[in-house]
Amino acid sequence: MTDSHVPQIPLGGGLTLPALGLGVFQTPQQQTVDAVAEALRLGYRHIDTAAAYGNEREVGKALAASGVTRDEVIVETKVWISDYGYDATLHAFEKSATKLGVEQIDLLLLHQPLPTRFDLTLDAYRALETLLADGAVRAIGVSNFMPEHLRRLLDTASVVPAVNQIEVHPYFSQPELRALHAELGILTQAWSPIGGITFYPGYGEGRRSTLEDPTISAIAAAHGATPAQVMLRWHVQQGRSAIPKSVTPHRIAENLAIDTFDLTAEDLAAIDALDTGVRGGPDPSTITLESFGRPIPEA
Repeated sequence: MTDSHVPQIPLGGGLTLPALGLGVFQTPQQQTVDAVAEALRLGYRHIDTAAAYGNEREVGKALAASGVTRDEVIVETKVWISDYGYDATLHAFEKSATKLGVEQIDLLLLHQPLPTRFDLTLDAYRALETLLADGAVRAIGVSNFMPEHLRRLLDTASVVPAVNQIEVHPYFSQPELRALHAELGILTQAWSPIGGITFYPGYGEGRRSTLEDPTISAIAAAHGATPAQVMLRWHVQQGRSAIPKSVTPHRIAENLAIDTFDLTAEDLAAIDALDTGVRGGPDPSTITLESFGRPIPEA
């Protein structure tokens, strides 16, 4: 089985990205092996990890044992801020590639902007451009970059990021940033695409879960789908990449099975209207080496 029923999004250079992938943020190491193995068995062909997640090696183990050929799977990972700087970022690639057990990384991102040391951010992105030119990576991008970060980057960059992976779900959909992506030719990739951050323990005061939202639940009931499937369909129909995270086999399967229904224009508008403008994850403007820096182990 493959994910041939999942829309493919062209990233340029002959690379296409399945609109749905599996994310492994906060997934313990052994659970990562099992979740990735199950996802690949079910037909996922895009796996998203990061150096800072501490589970790149386990993604590689599952990939190697899957029987799926390397050229069938898009492997995406991210460089952590502690490894920013031209030479440090080149070495970060080596660490990640070795842990993943691959010679070439399909999609390599800078994990966060580093506003207080944007010079290091620019040097890190220049290293990504070198890796792209050398064929070590197939596409490059960023994550959690806000409009001011993108504009500063593009003042000096020679390659427009293929992707900006950002928090996008019905309660925080970042329409202005997504509009800038469309203007610049950058793909919006959603982390927490079903609002997982809204049902993590301790999230906010008076918190509410997207999975229990009455509007989403009503749309789900009308289409014979689950709330999670409706949210993923919302992303796909609007042209985004989404990387839901799960370690539960039936949910991994459920998240991929969204090709049996289409949301109406009214459905899409109703979900768009749920945006609160309130971010669930950390504000990218607050990311500093002092607060968030930590060494990424050698391979």
